[in-house]
Amino acid sequence: MSNEIPVKQVDPSSDPSNNKNKKAETVDLYASREKIYVKEVKGFFQRIRNVSLTVLMGMYFLFAWLTLDGQPLIHFDLPAREFHLYGITFFPKDFFLLSGMLIISAFGLFFITTLFGRVWCGYTCPQTVWTFIFMWIEEKVEGSRNKRMKLDKAPNSREKVTKRTIKHALWLFVAFATGVTFVGYFYPIRELIVDLFTLQANGWAYFWVAFFTVATYLNAGWMREQVCLYMCPYARFQSVMFDPNTRVVSYDPNRGEPRGKRKKGVAPEEVGLGDCIDCEQCVQVCPTGIDIRDGLQYECIGCALCIDACDEVMDKMNYPRGLIRYTTENELEGKTSKLLRPRTFGYGAVLLLMIGAMIFTVATRVPAKMDVLRDRGALFSFNGEGRVENSYTVKIQNMSEVPQTFELSVDGMEGIRILTETTFTISSGENRSLPTVVDVPPESIVESNNTIRFFAESETDPSLNLETESRFVGPRPR
Repeated sequence: MSNEIPVKQVDPSSDPSNNKNKKAETVDLYASREKIYVKEVKGFFQRIRNVSLTVLMGMYFLFAWLTLDGQPLIHFDLPAREFHLYGITFFPKDFFLLSGMLIISAFGLFFITTLFGRVWCGYTCPQTVWTFIFMWIEEKVEGSRNKRMKLDKAPNSREKVTKRTIKHALWLFVAFATGVTFVGYFYPIRELIVDLFTLQANGWAYFWVAFFTVATYLNAGWMREQVCLYMCPYARFQSVMFDPNTRVVSYDPNRGEPRGKRKKGVAPEEVGLGDCIDCEQCVQVCPTGIDIRDGLQYECIGCALCIDACDEVMDKMNYPRGLIRYTTENELEGKTSKLLRPRTFGYGAVLLLMIGAMIFTVATRVPAKMDVLRDRGALFSFNGEGRVENSYTVKIQNMSEVPQTFELSVDGMEGIRILTETTFTISSGENRSLPTVVDVPPESIVESNNTIRFFAESETDPSLNLETESRFVGPRPR
């Protein structure tokens, strides 16, 4: 069965008789990927990307090694259910903070997209960052775009095998370093490296290092633009956030058309052409293989490599820069473009609100919590001294980075006291349940249901004082 279907061009505005003379074309439904050979380019936006790439990669590989007060700067300790971030320890009860961070990230992405399109994809997306690293390695090992194309077409030789071996070895090294570093955020990286090479690490550590190594190698080395085109959901819903005022990478047809080749130094008006000389440099540098002159396309990741390539050509032709530039649809049509508009105000307001709420929540976050649960198995009882007893479970969670020693007390009724242990030490991250018995003299009971307060004062940190209410049940007063 053929994978191709016949397609006939039918233009209702033309003479139907002319369509009879047109040959049927075929479209391959399962066309294989055509390899994209990206040409190296230098320019303003490429320098910005290099800075962004260096900073982001530096943070990724460095932060796993940094420590603060003896603790890793970033460490997601899943077995202990502790998450250490920049000197602050979070626990599963703080999961809502993660939700808040994700919401902030989402609205930040929406806000930037409404203003400048897919700049996230072009400059900071991990797929873009690692792909550009792999392409840089490929450029240094195999040579320029033309040399790589010739190398692919050439028969196997010692030179070809050597270059391919070196390239893939470097790719695998970067991918392995990426996998080890990622796992190092969950498994202290100094211990991880020693355990990996001494075969002392657990099976999950080997699995995840191998998984991220393979994933990085395939995504950045082989799949590249396929991830952006067919796997990334952002490429699909980004268009709903665009409007005529969104500043994106665009080709100016009013200035560039009609395009055509000419000699250097020839003014466009002399030959009746636009500024575009149809050199296709913008196509050769595009990492997704599109022609920006065809208009806005979902495949465009906003990397601006085509801008740098076109500006370089314009300089050589002594034409003004900006044939391809960051601009808006309104500006291309000669209309006024607005940077701030209701959509950006909405996203910006929600973003600022969420950031403010997150800062307030973290700033007011208490390092410990106390809950008191009354034993519902018995209302009350009389002890050997004739006093009325109630049983409780005091739960204290220490969310600070150091052990805390607490002194437990209670008030709210005359003569009330705690019969069980009142001094105890709770380790960092520990959530301890303490069986506690409280009694009062019968004459202090004025109601069958009385309000009492439990206090837990830290001897380690005098400023840390916990308080909560509970109920004391006794016999009905006569």
